[in-house]
Amino acid sequence: DTLWDLAIAEVEKRENPNDDGKRVEVWEKSILFMGNKNGGKTTIILRCLEREEISKPTLALEYTFGRRARRHNTPKDIAHFWELGGGTSLLELIRIPISSNNIRSFAVVLVLDLSKPNELWTTMEKLLQVTRNHVNKILTKLEKTNPELATEIKQRMWNNLQRDHPDYELVDPFPIPLVIIGSKYDIFHEFDSEMRKIISKTLRFVSHYYGASLVFTSKSEALLLKARVLINHLAFGYDKSKSVSVDHSKPLFIPAGLDSLSQIGPPPASDSDIGKMRANTPLELWKKVFQKMFPPKSFCDLQDTKDPAQDLQYVEYEVDIMRAQKKQ
Repeated sequence: DTLWDLAIAEVEKRENPNDDGKRVEVWEKSILFMGNKNGGKTTIILRCLEREEISKPTLALEYTFGRRARRHNTPKDIAHFWELGGGTSLLELIRIPISSNNIRSFAVVLVLDLSKPNELWTTMEKLLQVTRNHVNKILTKLEKTNPELATEIKQRMWNNLQRDHPDYELVDPFPIPLVIIGSKYDIFHEFDSEMRKIISKTLRFVSHYYGASLVFTSKSEALLLKARVLINHLAFGYDKSKSVSVDHSKPLFIPAGLDSLSQIGPPPASDSDIGKMRANTPLELWKKVFQKMFPPKSFCDLQDTKDPAQDLQYVEYEVDIMRAQKKQ
């Protein structure tokens, strides 16, 4: 046994002193948070784990975990929280947390900064594309090594949509559970109502198309609570909320599978404009309409990154002395 195995066995023994060999299965889930730089990912994670810490900028890929007991005197379920920092600049790190060992219990939370509509589509597209490609590679390998599991994961993608849903043939669900969070609703709320409507409709379409849940949040406790409901469902299997809010003048809250293309309506552009846009898929059409309204700004997530070696939160006396000596 490795040192880790012994440590795990020791912890389990302490937590269940009278289990008489009857083991209660521990629920273990993993969630990767990604999205705009400075979009509020760390704040959301800390609120989900009920930690009163001040959030610091995330360096590359960070890990933390939470534990909850389902009942008194039962072993605690574990949720692993990974957070990808740097916006879209460190995409290759997505390969680290998502592997064939945990793909069955993995979910993704995409946090989009509603106050930056010009960066919204590019960030969303890049992050979801790279994640999807990586997950599909894992599923292709699993088809050879564990076909039952690969089939189970592929069938589960469609679980949120009833077979009799009118859009069943028109959507393309994400291969693993996905929650899209629109952060900084307090700033977004000050936008012109037409702008808000276009952003809200577009995010509703994208979420519905990918079979994802959608929620708008800010630092207000009531809105953070709604985001926590969706994340706790992914992390600890808590009940899903059945409430829905699709009013564009209020924060959106739409659990997966409870929206429809007929409710969302067509892309917000005139028929003549739509006629001129060449698009092969509905997603491409929405992208063109959205980017006509909010032209994508070329931005580099790395340009304003401070050197972590100068950051006070990573001070380490011996290492820093050696670095100074080397520099000298």
